[in-house]
Amino acid sequence: MSEAASLTIKELVQKLTGDYYEGLCNAHENGKLVAWCSSVAPQEFMEAMDIEVAYPENHAAAIAAKGGALELLDHADKQGFNNDICAYARISLAYADLMNSPIQDLPRPDFVTCTTNICNTLIKWYENLARTFNVPFILIDTPFNVEETVSQNSIDYIKAQFVEFIHQLEIICKRPFNYEKFDKVMEISNESSKEWMRAMSYAAYKPSPLDGFNILNYMALAVCIRGRQESVDFFHAVSDEMERLLDANESQFKGEQNYRYMWEGIAVWPYLSHNYKTLKNQNAIFVGSVYPYSWNIQYEHGNMDEMARAYSEVPPNRCLSEQIKLRTSIMKDYKCDGALYHMNRSCKLLDMMQQGLRSRVYENTSAPYIVFDGDQADPRSFAKAQFETRVQALIENMEAEKNGIEVKN
Repeated sequence: MSEAASLTIKELVQKLTGDYYEGLCNAHENGKLVAWCSSVAPQEFMEAMDIEVAYPENHAAAIAAKGGALELLDHADKQGFNNDICAYARISLAYADLMNSPIQDLPRPDFVTCTTNICNTLIKWYENLARTFNVPFILIDTPFNVEETVSQNSIDYIKAQFVEFIHQLEIICKRPFNYEKFDKVMEISNESSKEWMRAMSYAAYKPSPLDGFNILNYMALAVCIRGRQESVDFFHAVSDEMERLLDANESQFKGEQNYRYMWEGIAVWPYLSHNYKTLKNQNAIFVGSVYPYSWNIQYEHGNMDEMARAYSEVPPNRCLSEQIKLRTSIMKDYKCDGALYHMNRSCKLLDMMQQGLRSRVYENTSAPYIVFDGDQADPRSFAKAQFETRVQALIENMEAEKNGIEVKN
């Protein structure tokens, strides 16, 4: 039996995360280049060139989750960055200035790259990173999809940038692009996306064998190693574990599953434990989320048009009608009794859509919801008491719905 096969899922997450950071931090010593890259960028190109990739958003989330955000946010304030800017960006920019964190350090980048399919804040954020380190900045612009489908003009525009990305990587790496490895990485990345979605789909069972908060633990691997065989093997192992739990009528969630909810928006990383315990104490289980879909990047293997389309149609880059469809399907497919909407101070793009989004999803499902204020990484923008009160209101409304009492949000 291999070492990995003898580990629990939790131990395997820790091992793969540790292996990833060890490879990243030893990259320069091992003669490899390092890129700092946005979380939903085409890692296939960099993986093909044996470039180690760091993800500042993931790094900022880890720092926030482990209680290390305030020191860096205070430093960002002193640098002159307004607190209306995304907290991930402020943590990252402060870290780039200090290059020191009590949580986890990153090696200096040889270049930075981002894709605008999450938000346009990334452009100025990564421009500042490039200026700080005096390294090249490669931008892959993915126009926002104002229609329900990705236009051919957008596909052609993005694909042309992929071609230029390859050219820039050849210049930076000082060697020809490895098309043979690129082909293999595309194959692995697609398989990884399929296995990721399969593993997360077990939350649709009632009762669910998957504790939805574990999606947040597994997601780091979907971000960081999606182009490596280890990710395929890991997500397959999660599915195997879910099958075992189903057969045994067991669950990762150690409590009664009286209420099932969709969590809308990014996690409140500094208060993750508090959020989890508050909901668990009410016998409420997290089963639905848009989170997993951002790394469901599947395309016809070898087809650059399809690859461009896949990176363009990730959830944050879709129009309001598509956002509503996705969340409505999650509410129905995952049998959600209600929803929590995180009004996230950092994430302006989705917050600006949220009022229309949640009212339409409610019209489509009749499932009650609550809205709470917070921030994905800045602990100063969240109040425990407000969250607890809102959760109690949601529980009461979900219970009323189960008892046939009409609830109007």
